[in-house]
Amino acid sequence: MKRSSLNRFVLPLMCMVLSAGAARSAAAIVARADSTVVILLGTGNPVPDPDAAGPATAIVVGSRVFLFDAGAGVMRRMRAAKLPIDGPTALFITHLHSDHTLGYPDVIFTTWVMGRTKPLQVFGPRGLQAMTDHIVAAWSEDIAIRTSGLEHRPPGSYAVSVHEISPGVVYDSAGVKITAIPVLHGSWKEAYGYRVDTPDRSIVLSGDTRPSAAIEQAARGVDVLIHEAYPELVNGTPRDAAFARYRRAFHTSDVELGRLAAAAKPKMLVLYHHATPADGGAGAIARIRREGYQGRVIFGKDLDRF
Repeated sequence: MKRSSLNRFVLPLMCMVLSAGAARSAAAIVARADSTVVILLGTGNPVPDPDAAGPATAIVVGSRVFLFDAGAGVMRRMRAAKLPIDGPTALFITHLHSDHTLGYPDVIFTTWVMGRTKPLQVFGPRGLQAMTDHIVAAWSEDIAIRTSGLEHRPPGSYAVSVHEISPGVVYDSAGVKITAIPVLHGSWKEAYGYRVDTPDRSIVLSGDTRPSAAIEQAARGVDVLIHEAYPELVNGTPRDAAFARYRRAFHTSDVELGRLAAAAKPKMLVLYHHATPADGGAGAIARIRREGYQGRVIFGKDLDRF
């Protein structure tokens, strides 16, 4: 066959192969742009633990970072997770307990010092605006020195845009929808869990709550349920009895979580906001299994990714 004839057959074939490869590459890029990763930044509770920072979870969708709660050490964990330190796409607060908000000033001011120039978008219950105003007032001298002094930070670039929310959809943009779920956390008037729906995953994060029918309903069949849990223990002293009453009103035991998960049937159950037991969580997982949950169970640790 002559070279010219060969070229007539081979060149179009090569173009078809290259086009198909480019199409697959483009599809892969789109898939990566929409892919969702959950990163546990902090899994601890109010007890200071160097291995478990305060509650904070990042849900990363492509290049966007959605941060849920801001416990102590959150920005150090953001850096350790190789996430942007000039501010998340948005921050969502479940409730205003100190262990969930001690890192809130850190998020505001560290992201600002690290280059943030646009208002930080923050969503949470009523009272969040007042908390934010007090934080900004407390750091007013720092703000003045950084903007008027030799650092030359743009005036007003530390700003925070607070959205005090109600139950329902609170964020819906570019394929990411976030729904606030009212939960029962003891005597708090407002506390929320969140459901996050992305192009490729569905995720529910409980926040702090006693067993919640609303969380169970929202978590039915989701890809990931991230839920707090404390060990179901029976103790006999009066203090222990009082503490047990507190925990039943404010939190969910691993046994109760097992029942909830067995009913909701998420594909994966991740325990967070827990103490770190000597058995590494094996007992909690066993108690959850005994209540009938058959999906994958993970006793979360800081910087775990799913």
